[in-house]
Amino acid sequence: MIDQTTLREQPEAVREALENRGTDIDLDDLLETDERWRELKARGDELRHKRNEITDTIGELVADGKDEERKEAIAESKELKAEIEDVEAEATELRDELDERLLEIPQLPDESVPVGEDEGDNVEDRRWGFDDMRALPDEVVPHYDLGEDLDIIDEARGAKTTGSGFYFLKGDGARLEHALIQFMLDVHREQDYVDLLPPVPVNSKSMRGTGQLPKFADDAYRLGGSNEEEYEDEDLWLCPTAEVPVTNMYADDILLKDDLPLKHQAYTPNFRREAGEHGTETRGIVRVHQFNKVELVNFVEPENSYDRLEGLLSEAEEVLQQLGLPYRILELCTGDLTFASAKTYDIEIWAPADDMDDGPDEGGRWLEVSSASNFEAFQARRAGLRYRPERHESADYLHTLNASGLALPRVMVALLEYYQNEDGTVTVPEALQPYMGGQEVIEGHEKVGESALGSGERE
Repeated sequence: MIDQTTLREQPEAVREALENRGTDIDLDDLLETDERWRELKARGDELRHKRNEITDTIGELVADGKDEERKEAIAESKELKAEIEDVEAEATELRDELDERLLEIPQLPDESVPVGEDEGDNVEDRRWGFDDMRALPDEVVPHYDLGEDLDIIDEARGAKTTGSGFYFLKGDGARLEHALIQFMLDVHREQDYVDLLPPVPVNSKSMRGTGQLPKFADDAYRLGGSNEEEYEDEDLWLCPTAEVPVTNMYADDILLKDDLPLKHQAYTPNFRREAGEHGTETRGIVRVHQFNKVELVNFVEPENSYDRLEGLLSEAEEVLQQLGLPYRILELCTGDLTFASAKTYDIEIWAPADDMDDGPDEGGRWLEVSSASNFEAFQARRAGLRYRPERHESADYLHTLNASGLALPRVMVALLEYYQNEDGTVTVPEALQPYMGGQEVIEGHEKVGESALGSGERE
């Protein structure tokens, strides 16, 4: 959550920052509620101090035999106690209201973030891999058709066993994704990341700590209850991203300066109720409800977080560079930032098959495979992530960052389309061949069952 001191002392700056994000929040009412809470808190402290003074005098009055004054003091103490209870009850109610409303306020953008309304105002920083591309077939077959032809992606059976937005990878398709996961973990291990294999279910407290709750409850898969029902801290959700368990593993801990920077990587399956868009967004495995991902999470000292953001971006890029897959870097504008992010770079991979209006001159489309974000102390305040700059100093909030390293389905899409050959096979990138037993080409499999009898070339 945002810093309350900043909200109180710089309300106009906060108002402008939220307007740049396109967020409509009644700050005046929030500040009035905060002021009323502080008044009540001060009044409660004053009344409690006064009652303590009276309580101290009662013993003296008893010793001096001043029975009438003693009775008056006891009566006044009882009146003060009742008033204290009323004041503190109202203060507690306002504090709870403030806490809930503060959880709804997004992170304030860093001053370096370009101001804009939506993704159309994002700024392209650079491209990689377009100057030395491999030769592509005259007609690049989209991954959803190619995956069916090779019998390595089966959406129909995924929908049958689970529902729309779920799919099977089969044979070399499954092997390819396993290879990508292990390859990414090895790349980041060389970058000094410490491996984690976290729990897949996460509780509500953890989801709130990283900013998924309460704002994005509808996008998550809740276990044992409807998303519309009230939830408790211990209620469980399927992991939407490894950012949640990895960030919260240090919740309410105090790390030491010598621990930082702390870099973790974690592979998990991820689950989101993200709705597909029209057209090609709903075909294939671009936008699905379950997907694999390797996540990179960093814990750093505040003064180092923006340098670390640039390093984190480079660490995620290295995966695509070793795979030889063209991509671009976007700097997100204020209106396209995620809820918790102060600054974000998106890595968008090039998938050459489906032409989009906003695609490159070479044709095809861009697919986001990673968002490298600096959350500053936003998540740290929500989750209680602190560090001690020096052993004798008070603990302070650290900064958190993360990036996907990378989201697997869209990397698979780009790989199948970019590395496909004229004969319908797919070349395995050199970097992945050791992870596939030296296999150089994916040639596909024979389909099974009676449905295979009707299979053939697409018309």
